[in-house]
Amino acid sequence: MLLAVLLLLPACKTEGQNIAVKSDLLTGMLSSPNLGVEVRLSERFTLETGFHYNPFPAGENKRWKHWFVQPELRYWMCQPYGGHFFGVNLTYGVYNAGKMKLPLGLFKGVRSDRYEGNVMGAGFSYGYHFILSPHWGLETSLGIGFLHTAYERYRCLHCGEKTGSGRKSFIAPTKAAVSLVYMIK
Repeated sequence: MLLAVLLLLPACKTEGQNIAVKSDLLTGMLSSPNLGVEVRLSERFTLETGFHYNPFPAGENKRWKHWFVQPELRYWMCQPYGGHFFGVNLTYGVYNAGKMKLPLGLFKGVRSDRYEGNVMGAGFSYGYHFILSPHWGLETSLGIGFLHTAYERYRCLHCGEKTGSGRKSFIAPTKAAVSLVYMIK
């Protein structure tokens, strides 16, 4: 049903738009400020790069600090900044998490220990850009991919007592975004 509604919406009215800036409202609500820039490469391709940074504590006796960058090459079904698109993305980031319950059973020990590490990966995405006005848009996207992390485990949130290290590879969601977009040019 949703796909039928999306197919009926007008798109392909963004001629001349070459650069867009955006912010993902979903991760913004999770206290992770972010900014993205997207540049038109051709009649069907754009390159988007998003940067997320969360320096804030997650609450009393919890830690969820991170930064990551995610460049994505997008193929637009009609033309850039209007309608359906498919993307191929890379991810790299650094995290420091402890006393948290993570989704998908990732790092079950993070409920009692602190994990510090980096993550890298690659994935695919699908999205749709809703044109709101000549300069404003709303974009939704979902992605999945392969991620690899190397980490060190610590007993508590603040102490330096290392209790282990490891590596983990898995398939997981790599993107879930609802972004407010402003087309500059």
